Amino acid sequence: MQGKTDCLSDFAMHLRAEERSNGTIDKYMRDVRRFLSWKGDKALDKEQVSAWKGQLSVDGYAPETINSMIVALNRFLDFIGRSDCRVRTLRVQRKLFRRQERELTRVEYERLVQTARERGQERLALLLEAIAATGIRVSEVQYLTVQAAKTGRAEISLKGKIRVILLPNKLCRKLLKYAKKQKTASGEIFLTRNGRSLSRKQIWAEMKALCKAAKIASDKVFPHNLRHLFAQEFYKICRDVVKLADVLGHSSMETTRIYLLSTGEEHVRQLDRLRLIS
Repeated sequence: MQGKTDCLSDFAMHLRAEERSNGTIDKYMRDVRRFLSWKGDKALDKEQVSAWKGQLSVDGYAPETINSMIVALNRFLDFIGRSDCRVRTLRVQRKLFRRQERELTRVEYERLVQTARERGQERLALLLEAIAATGIRVSEVQYLTVQAAKTGRAEISLKGKIRVILLPNKLCRKLLKYAKKQKTASGEIFLTRNGRSLSRKQIWAEMKALCKAAKIASDKVFPHNLRHLFAQEFYKICRDVVKLADVLGHSSMETTRIYLLSTGEEHVRQLDRLRLIS
């Protein structure tokens, strides 16, 4: 087998050739490196992979997290021709509800936007609104261009798929007003002071820094939670899970279903309404 560095570099190139998102590639590489670091100089075999899977449970990783790491490692094993070392993911019961402590509510979202405005962070406030009002991924922010704001539609090309996102009229007006103020005549609207695209890391950092001022738990504030908020609010209005899946760009309805899970508190209220306790 090639050296670890060569294998990892080739694997990253392979994932890019498959048009995987940068976020997915980063995660796969991080998980594979974690396994290789744990394995050390021991021979690569199925017994070692199984032992690592068990160690992850001992270390306290959630079953869903362990499964995501196993999926990444199995893909790497296939790539290097060692499919014989693959292991199965854990069997996990379908979730019935989301964790309340990780859920960003609409009230909290509105407080984040308001706090950003009060702190003079106009770009961040508008970015929060843009993600929440369209359901786009943080990696798709680059497609919010002046042209998209003018036409009211953004054509997103990601993961080998192309989909069109319609932009609310009010958002378009705010985007164009901001672009004009920043003297951005064309191209991406959300840029750094140096005119570069905003990175996932920078967006994440700015949102986390806003938490304390808005008095919201940092565990609730990350770009993907705004996407979840959009999904929940959209479904309340249209009640069409198929249409929502198309808007979000999901190829699996199961993924969309996860977005629509109720919180544990809501689930308990539903149980209470059964009135089966005298």
